[in-house]
This record gives sequence, structure tokens and C-alpha cells, in this order.
Amino acid sequence: MKSLRARSMWMGSLSLSLTLLAAACTSGSGEAAGSRAGEISSCRSLDSTLEWYGDNRQELDQLIARAGECGGGGDVADGAPLALFDWDNTVVKNDVGYATAYWMIKNDKVLQPPDRDWTATNRNMTAQAASALAAACGGEVEPGQPLPTGSDLDCADEILAVLDGETTAGEPAFAGYDHRRNDPSYAWFAQLMGGHSVQDITDFARAARAENLAAPEGAEQTVGTHQVDASVRYYPQMVDLIDTLRANGFDVRIISASTEQVVRVWAQELGFEPDRVMGVRPLVDNGIITRHLVGCGDVPDGDDGVVPYVDGKRCQVNQVVFGVTGADAFAALPSEERQVFAAGDTGTDVTFLSDATGARLVLNRNNPELMCNAYDNSDGKWLINPMFLQPKAQASQPYPCSSTAFVDAAGTKGPVHRVDGSVIEDQVDSVY
Repeated sequence: MKSLRARSMWMGSLSLSLTLLAAACTSGSGEAAGSRAGEISSCRSLDSTLEWYGDNRQELDQLIARAGECGGGGDVADGAPLALFDWDNTVVKNDVGYATAYWMIKNDKVLQPPDRDWTATNRNMTAQAASALAAACGGEVEPGQPLPTGSDLDCADEILAVLDGETTAGEPAFAGYDHRRNDPSYAWFAQLMGGHSVQDITDFARAARAENLAAPEGAEQTVGTHQVDASVRYYPQMVDLIDTLRANGFDVRIISASTEQVVRVWAQELGFEPDRVMGVRPLVDNGIITRHLVGCGDVPDGDDGVVPYVDGKRCQVNQVVFGVTGADAFAALPSEERQVFAAGDTGTDVTFLSDATGARLVLNRNNPELMCNAYDNSDGKWLINPMFLQPKAQASQPYPCSSTAFVDAAGTKGPVHRVDGSVIEDQVDSVY
């Protein structure tokens, strides 16, 4: 991989050489595509028949023409501009992590934890959650054997509740974690897969994918006693955007808070090689998924203190893509070394979106912290689009940017600040 210094020198010269780079994408006129506002790349631009909100398609086309260069196969190691996408509810409608968890529960694929001790599945699980799971799922099944969650509705319901962060009795399921680096619910998705092989999980994800693509759009299913989503759809606009970025020489990658092995199954359809997909990474021992996670930055493997969540997403991008190690992986790189484009949909994505230097596309799912930043748009690089399928209604009240929209590492709510330290005013939801 090219060194950070060498890549910095290339990126630092980008603003002086955009015309030369874009010239390869012109035909006939000899003028550089993207050298004037409103022009688009002649190698490929976004499909004008696909609906975008407002001027978003035109804005994206202009960014691609300015920063891209004709020819696929871009790689940051060779100086290509980087584009990063969240996956769930950004590239696809609904959540592939949940879809796989639902399939596993319905098909008795969750294994009894070691010593029947549910705290062994997550370091941050509360005693209340562990007790609730032990009571609901019983002690008859031997450790390492499948729990009958397809028929044992109490066990299924308790697992679903803990996946959403609380027991069925409303008690907190997890505690004692950094809210800017970790969400133990996301970690637990991966940790519930413990004891299975990587191939098993790949097969489970493929089976869940087939079911969710075959189901009618917007369908629901019963898991335990609950009605949950039963369909997932690729957004045509995002598929087109990914293909267009690639055609213009971008290195396009996924950074997801779902389990990496699961996202790889879904991303393969869009031409993503495994090394272009990042997600929650369980440690693997001789092909078997363990109940511990790969670390990031100064958080070691097996500590389980960080997942690709908020600042954890920045850490994984910096470490995996740019080779930054130690505590520095949690810090923003110099602007000339960061991703040019990023897309996401919720607060999980706010840090890696903010790091993007060219444009930040937000699919509006009414997350307060993210929407405060996007609507404030202090540097003019945020683009807001309603969800392409079943978009959210307008938020009924302004986002509480000046008071409670931000959550700090301890879980305390407060105001959202700009980079310069000033507080963002409350924002009205106007793109829906």
C-alpha cells in the first residue's frame, strides 16, 4: 500500500490537476469534464431515469466528474479517491443483520452458550439480561447445542428483546461501554453466531437473503411472538451510484455495523470483493467463529470494546484502508488523506460521513444527531435524500440539536457542536 505521506502528496496536488485528470473523460470538445459547474463525466454519469430528491443527482454527478478519472478498478493504494457506503438502510432497504438473526432464530441456529452462561456471549451484558435469557431459554440444552428457538417462543422473544437493548421486562441488557465506539447489540449479532463455522454463517446469510428477496416488498414475518420485517431490497439508485463511482475510478467500499461475513454475502451481488467490505469482525479460530471480536486502534483483539459504530467506523476505515494503527486510528486524518464521498442513514454513520471531504449523502431516517449535522450543512457538503422505498414521514418536531441530540461516550445526552465548537441550532425536518 502507498504510504500515507505519498498518498497525501497525491491528494494535495489533486486540486491543481483536476482538469488534467478529467480530460481523459471528455470526448470531442477537449475541455475537461467537470471543470465547469454543471458538467458531468462522459465515461459514466448517474441514470437520469432514477428518481432523486431535488438536485442531488446533479450534485453527485458533478462531484464524480471533479474527483474521478475514467476507468474502473480504482484503489486508494494507487491514489484513487475513496467512496464509503454504510450498508443497512443505505444501500438496501431494511437490515441484513436482523434478517440473518431472524432466520437463525426461526431455524434453531442459536447455540447454548458455554456453561449455559449468557454473560459469556458479551462482556457488557447485564446480570439482568443474562438471568432473563437463562430463564427463558432453559437449561435442558447442552452447551454448544442448538436452542429450539423456532418453537420456544419465550426464548425467541427474550433474544429479540436483548438484540434491541432491553430484556422483555424492560431492564437494560448492556452496560459499561463507550457509546461513541460500541453498541453491544451490534456486537451481540456477531457473538450469537459463536460456535458456527464461517461457512455455516455464509450459508445462513445466503438462505436469509433468498427468503428476503423472494418475499413481497414490505412483507412481515412472525419470529417468536413478534411481527418483524421479512423483505430486503437493493435501492436501484444506490446500485447505480456505486457502479458510476467505480466507472470513474473510485475505490468503493462498505463500512457496516452488521457482521462482516453477512454483509459480504449481500455485497457480492454488487461486485464487491471480500476485502472491500468492512463490518463487525468476530475472531475466528480454526474456521470457527468465537464470541469475541477483532479489535481496532488501541483496543486489542478479544477486548470487544469497539465495533464499527460512530467513532468505531472511523477507526476501522483508518486502520483497514489507510493502515493507521494505535490510538491515532480514532482521530480524523488530514483532509487530503480522507474519503472523498460517504453515504449513510443514521447516527451510527455520523463520524465517517463527517470525515468525507467532497460530499456526504444522508438517507433521512430521522436520526437527530445525523440530521442536525446534515441540515446545518455548515460547509455545504451535505446532501439529504428521503429513503427511496417507504420514506419516513416528516419529523413532527424540530430535531433537538441545541439540547439532547448528541450522546457522549458515557451515554449522556447534550447539544450537537460544529467543528468550530459552536452549538447547532434546532433544525426543522424539511426533506421527507
